[in-house]
Amino acid sequence: MTREIAVVAFGQTDHRRTSDELSEVEMLIPVLHDVLDQAGLKTGDIGFTCSGSTDYLAGRAFSFTMALDGVGAWPPISESHVEMDGAWALYEAWTKLLTGDADTALVYAYGKSSPGSVRDVLTRQLDPYYVAPLWPDSVALAALQAQALIDAGHADEPALAGVAARSRASAATNSHAQLRGSVPQGDYVVRPLRTGDCPPIGDGAAAVVLAAGERARRLCERPAWIRGIDHRIEAHALGVRDLTDSPSTRLAAEKAGAFERPVDTAELHAPFTSQEVVLRKALRLDDRVTVNPSGGVLAANPIMAAGLIRIGEAAARIHRGESDRALAHATSGPCLQQNLVAVLEGDPR
Repeated sequence: MTREIAVVAFGQTDHRRTSDELSEVEMLIPVLHDVLDQAGLKTGDIGFTCSGSTDYLAGRAFSFTMALDGVGAWPPISESHVEMDGAWALYEAWTKLLTGDADTALVYAYGKSSPGSVRDVLTRQLDPYYVAPLWPDSVALAALQAQALIDAGHADEPALAGVAARSRASAATNSHAQLRGSVPQGDYVVRPLRTGDCPPIGDGAAAVVLAAGERARRLCERPAWIRGIDHRIEAHALGVRDLTDSPSTRLAAEKAGAFERPVDTAELHAPFTSQEVVLRKALRLDDRVTVNPSGGVLAANPIMAAGLIRIGEAAARIHRGESDRALAHATSGPCLQQNLVAVLEGDPR
């Protein structure tokens, strides 16, 4: 890489079960103002803007164009959009800054899951010929993965409950989290997954500002430098995959340089407790690494923003001096199908 790129600001909404009184634009505007204020920038100072969202949640085509009203697209701006989690929008913005075409970038993502059935909406990610017509929902597919882990001896139901309890306890200090503190495991949703093993349904948004080189140091006291970032994908057909492992996560981590030196913090996009087990193994995370100090996706899961939030939360810990080298992970698709890994570092103290 010929340029150093850093996250210099991160903001997010308070994630809520419903936000019927707000449009996507109204939900976004406070977050966009927050990150620009943190960096001391105005809209006209941003060289590139990229967003992540999905029309399937909104139920209308090209819904992301409405969100540009919150950004301010006049005079004309350099802008792009990905029909993915905002973590992939950050990847595009990072690439743009590496080319030298811009020195700053605004990345944002949002999702309102409350209006419809998320479990049904996510079936649209499946193979349209052989799998989607069977309507296996996202929880049922995650339960297949969890059962595979249990059958292989990699986890059991008490261990999964322990993941949930730790995540919700960590979220107790996160004012943005939807679920905080002790939350009962509850009844089975799809065996072996109980309510506590599954993410909450809710609405939310997040944004980050990226900057290059010395511009980043001027905008932030301790920038979170992106030392590496990579994303990979598993085979589309679930039947040819080993659901107890995630080779794509391991390869993305390797290419991002995650294994070169230990990390002290990891923010994992693991919507289900069983998926944290898979990711810990793939990323070689031991008990010395603080995993999901924000509470992770089990505490708040704004679809299309949750992965970007993992990068933002990791960066924020570096900004505050609570971490020196952090790993952030984002996923999309059933059973950890697509995976992105970023490694962030702060300047030596």
